[in-house]
Amino acid sequence: MKTEILQPSPAAYEHCAKLIRSGEIVAFPTETVYGLGASAYDEEAVGKIYAAKGRPSDNPLIVHVCDEKQIDEVAFINDFARVVMARFMPGPMTMILPKKDIVPYRVSGGLETVGIRMPDNDVALSFIRFCGVPICAPSANVSGRPSPTTAKHVFDDLAGKIPAILDGGACRVGVESTIIDLTRPVPRLLRAGGMPLETLEAKLGKIEVVDTLNSKVALCPGMKYKHYSPKAEVYLVAAGGDQEERIRRKYNESGNKTAVICLDDMAAKIGGPDVLRAGKDSEEYAHNLFALLRRCDELGYDTVVAQGVTEEGYGRSVVNRLTKASGGKII
Repeated sequence: MKTEILQPSPAAYEHCAKLIRSGEIVAFPTETVYGLGASAYDEEAVGKIYAAKGRPSDNPLIVHVCDEKQIDEVAFINDFARVVMARFMPGPMTMILPKKDIVPYRVSGGLETVGIRMPDNDVALSFIRFCGVPICAPSANVSGRPSPTTAKHVFDDLAGKIPAILDGGACRVGVESTIIDLTRPVPRLLRAGGMPLETLEAKLGKIEVVDTLNSKVALCPGMKYKHYSPKAEVYLVAAGGDQEERIRRKYNESGNKTAVICLDDMAAKIGGPDVLRAGKDSEEYAHNLFALLRRCDELGYDTVVAQGVTEEGYGRSVVNRLTKASGGKII
């Protein structure tokens, strides 16, 4: 199969929408990462997503919508959801709600709930609008690999497996959406992401933080399985204390071609050609992380030593992704 990379235009949207309506899958940009989409109502097409990615079938997919009418099509809306829709949509967050029967269990991973989000990206919204149906989509990469934040990343992983990629340039946020479960009296954070927990709590009140890293059931994408990993072995160096010393020690003792991913102030202390700068703060770290992990593969590194940060704001999503990428190897 030849994979086309298409620049956004009405003709490109219509071409990709025809692919969706014919039961095919298409990669498209969002503000977070690129998604690999199919009609949320077409079980056979959904199966093509799992096949192209090599994704476990019990890992739920997020349904992407272009307006509130489509949310009402797929889920039962409650008071929490109305606040989220009014305050945070479109935006980098996903809400978990009870699903309606129109959503196949193949999309929900066998659950009675469904994840829904409205991307804050004009290309994504136009694409969904042209399709005329909600689009279910995980990240457009081989399962377990770092999520793609450019069309090239998608092409590197999925060329020959999918017919088309809509190229919307580099993703603005660069880390997946925050996922919040709104089916209980107290909302639950299932995945940290592009919307900080503190921002959500300011409008929704107290949110319970769930230990998703050790869950035996995939309540949402990003749980249960190792994710976001480059070919290199990743080690997360926890924040605090003698962190600089621990980074240096692991870098020096590895015996392999080793990269260090760290914030700018730490990079200035460590120095050297193997230091990859992640940005000045946790928000920039989250934005740059997946691209840096892929860069490590391009440069042929065997080991990656990654600086941990405090779990506040965007730091929570950075630590979550690095913990999953490292398979729990924390120093």
